[in-house]
Amino acid sequence: MNAPWPLGASTQPLNIAGHLPPDHALSPRHALQALDPKVRWLLAYAPRSAWDTDTASLPWRLQRYRYRARAFAQTHLAPAALHIDALPHSPVGEVPPEALQILREAGRQGWLSDLLPAPIGSCHWLDAPYPMVWRTCLKVEEFARACGGLMLLLCAHFLGMGPILASGQLPLMWRALRPATQANLRGEPHLFAFAITEPGAGSDAEDGHGAATNRPGLVARRQGDGWCLNGHKVFISGGDIARQITVFAALEGEGFESWTCFLVDQASPGLRAARTELKMGMRASSAAHLVFENVWVSDACVVGGLRGGWSLNRATLNLSRLPVAAMGVGLAQAAVDIAVEHACTQRLGGRPLIDFQDVQLALADMMAATSAARALVWQSARIWSPRQAVASAAKFHNTDAAMRVIEQAMDLLGEHAVLHRHRLEKLYRDARVTQIFEGTNQINRLAVIEDHQEAFAALAASARHDGDTPCATA
Repeated sequence: MNAPWPLGASTQPLNIAGHLPPDHALSPRHALQALDPKVRWLLAYAPRSAWDTDTASLPWRLQRYRYRARAFAQTHLAPAALHIDALPHSPVGEVPPEALQILREAGRQGWLSDLLPAPIGSCHWLDAPYPMVWRTCLKVEEFARACGGLMLLLCAHFLGMGPILASGQLPLMWRALRPATQANLRGEPHLFAFAITEPGAGSDAEDGHGAATNRPGLVARRQGDGWCLNGHKVFISGGDIARQITVFAALEGEGFESWTCFLVDQASPGLRAARTELKMGMRASSAAHLVFENVWVSDACVVGGLRGGWSLNRATLNLSRLPVAAMGVGLAQAAVDIAVEHACTQRLGGRPLIDFQDVQLALADMMAATSAARALVWQSARIWSPRQAVASAAKFHNTDAAMRVIEQAMDLLGEHAVLHRHRLEKLYRDARVTQIFEGTNQINRLAVIEDHQEAFAALAASARHDGDTPCATA
């Protein structure tokens, strides 16, 4: 089923309390059908679910892509979501059998390798003209709607691939990404991870001003024709199960400005996952603490050149924050779906909840907030190179909006909201982390201002030159 709520199949007029049936003479839909045929096609509309309406606005290839993502999520992710979320914490380096089966099937269907077209990736060449971040956002929303944790398990590795793509090094892409694509298509998961966060530098790794006043914890020391890495990385999504990790380290004796990206194999001597965190949400995806003890990496595995890490980091975040915004949309849409189903099936005083106008008002607010968040993602993802201000604004706006929508849904469900089987408490836990990773929402707000600082600084300087402005006087 494609639509979140199926349209009624009954031939009888369908309406809820306080509203006329669609075929009533005073119904807006009926009235529009009475317009002159020359303008009716511009103004009239037929019954259609919101999901189908949004999908129809996409280019044909992306419509097909969205249908496929919805089908995969409904078939494989949704049925396993609650069970996997409730499993005991997995040992380091292990994936629950149910989640591993989903990983394998996702690989076989190309969901783990469709950023680039063949032969490096599995994206169809007819899909390649559309920005990869747009395609990723469509997929992430549908997967997150089914399960936030399984979505992250499947999609976090695209973040690990980000620096390789941003480097523009075609030989490296061929050497690193093509074998991963082939393995994934065989059903043998080959994942990447992205390692920037350190015990003493979380947001500092995502904010230039913070990085300028901090000291990096993971350091690369020159040794022969390569580099020796020492230090720690924390909260690395999938870091214990990834086959390869893009790791950011400062050169010995230098600061974050010397950050360099290294492609590190999981089997490298001296690299180990000390633990994975027992998390509040997105429990199907691990968050690993990685320890580097004299991990040697050859010069051939330097991504983007020495001291090019900060550029790769910021470019990767600009691309990845839009998919995080899409996570917010998917989680919010799941909450709306649950709230609508509850309102239509639960009764109060012999009447369905949907007959009460305060319930209708709450649902309308939730639906509008989710639609606006989706529109922001789609508008922002249509361009090939998203600006930092755009990506960061979408990230913090949509993940904050998702939390508000989920809380509204919880208010509507009352005591049912805290029950695991209703999924809302899981949605709340899953959504909370989206406000933290890819830069906290506070850091993302500052990133919006950072991108506009030249204009703001010029305006402030002009005001100082001209003297007090009216709004600055008592």
